[in-house]
Parts: sequence; structure tokens; C-alpha cells
Amino acid sequence: MSAMSVPFMRLEHAEGLPAPSYASEGAAGLDLMAALPEIEPVVIAPKSWAAIPTGLVFEIPRGFQGEVRPRSGLALRHAVTVLNAPGTIDSDYRGEVRVVLVNLGPEPFIVTRGMRVAQLLFVPVVRVTPTPVRSLSTTARGDGGFGSTGLASKA
Repeated sequence: MSAMSVPFMRLEHAEGLPAPSYASEGAAGLDLMAALPEIEPVVIAPKSWAAIPTGLVFEIPRGFQGEVRPRSGLALRHAVTVLNAPGTIDSDYRGEVRVVLVNLGPEPFIVTRGMRVAQLLFVPVVRVTPTPVRSLSTTARGDGGFGSTGLASKA
């Protein structure tokens, strides 16, 4: 599989941290690390959140978006996740990527320099033209919304 090149800049506060990389051959997302000062970790109290700097700026190709997604280990072990998951980075954004972490657990969570806090996926985006009409096609589900398909498997 060929890789698409995505230019990025490392800001001064991220100097010395590894470049974004995939943790394994089959990983879907690049690991994003906290670019915090060594002596200034961020403590996220229970039921609180914080924007964690990565020190990275990406030039995402037109027709793609960056999606900031939670790391499953943080969610399982600490109840820490990305608050606006998935966070969207538009292709025309040229600012620092920051990760909004929320601590849903009972204990404070400490974020330290170089900690892998999220993952970044590059996903194609299809632009649409909303077209007003007088009626839409019908489906078996119809306008059934939240919970309308039930919890049990249909198999």
C-alpha cells in the first residue's frame, strides 16, 4: 500500500518529540503526543477537560480531513477520551492541532510531555450540494429516530 505524503511543521514546544507515527503495521491512525513542558504536566480533574497541545501543524490535502480520535487504552484504563470525538481538522486549517481530553473517571488524570493522547486519521471528504425537494423516498425505518431499531440483534 502506498502512503500519501502530508506535510507538517513541528512548533518550538514540540522539539525533541518523535514525529507522528503509526504504532503498528496495521494501525489506522498516527499517534499524537502531548507537547507540554517537561516540568508542567496537565492535571485533568474528574469530570473536567483540557486542550492538550501537540506542537504540530499539518497541511492536509484538499478533499481530506484530519480526524482526532480517542485512544482505546486511555478510555478503558482511565475513562479519558476525546471530548469532541472525532475532532475534525479541516484541510484549510493551518494552526496547531490540540486535543480536547475529558476525564470521565473518578481520579485525576495527569498528562505528561510525550504521552500519546490521541490518534489522527486522514479521511476523504465528499462535498455535497443540498438540494431542496418536496418529498423524499420512503424506507422501512421512516422517521424512526433514537432507539427506534431496538437493542436486540435482528439475526
